[in-house]
Amino acid sequence: MANERQPGGLDGIAQAARREAGKGPPPVHLWNPPFCGDLDMRIATDGTWYYLKTPIGRAALVKLFASVLKREGERYFLVTPVEKIGITIDDAPFIAVEMNVARDAQGLVLHFRTNVDDWVACGRDHALRFEAEAGTGGLKPYLHVRRDLWAKVTRPLFYDLVELGEERDVNGERMFGVASAGEFFVMAPADSLKEFA
Repeated sequence: MANERQPGGLDGIAQAARREAGKGPPPVHLWNPPFCGDLDMRIATDGTWYYLKTPIGRAALVKLFASVLKREGERYFLVTPVEKIGITIDDAPFIAVEMNVARDAQGLVLHFRTNVDDWVACGRDHALRFEAEAGTGGLKPYLHVRRDLWAKVTRPLFYDLVELGEERDVNGERMFGVASAGEFFVMAPADSLKEFA
């Protein structure tokens, strides 16, 4: 339920985010304001942001809200230095929608663009993880964007990752995964993929 009677609310969050945007990425990890209630805002599985069950059509506004998104445990909040408002996220707050492959001294470096136009170079600080997909036996890939906020990788990009994949020994077991910036991200045991060949 929306809790719009609290100070600031959605307009306060938007105004504070605009003020902070001119100074670079807002330091939401340093802000610990009081909780002001939950807002009827949701990020759907496809990355669409909803307010009062209506899609937010302005990309600039979505980017603004995304810049002040914070995760604490399993909950997500929009924060300013003076308030914190809870929102709902169905899966991951971002979607990785584009991938560029570059090469440096360490080998391949995978660069991803999110649906809010953040570019992230996959590596030690921005890992890929692969989770089992309930009911299908498939995998759902995710990319760490920032401060425990993840982007779900789109299915077409997942296929691109599989194309770039390779087998390596990891802790004595043959694993299939993908490398980026000198790191190897395991998708699954290599033997488990034989049934798909």
